[in-house]
Amino acid sequence: MAKIIHEREKCVGCGFCASICPEHWEMSDDGKSTLKGSKKVNDHYEKEVEDVGCNEEAAKHCPVNAIHIE
Repeated sequence: MAKIIHEREKCVGCGFCASICPEHWEMSDDGKSTLKGSKKVNDHYEKEVEDVGCNEEAAKHCPVNAIHIE
């Protein structure tokens, strides 16, 4: 299992993650991205997945480095 970590407070709302990986990311009403199906853990959001898939591209293209894969 891999873990996707989203530091949402860093998000600037560029939309790259949602356009690159729409099955896992969406833009919210506040202009920031949301990791679909994630849970809040301390100051970030997490989601476990079997296959990282397009999330690696989303993390690579995030201009503020708010997405991490473990």
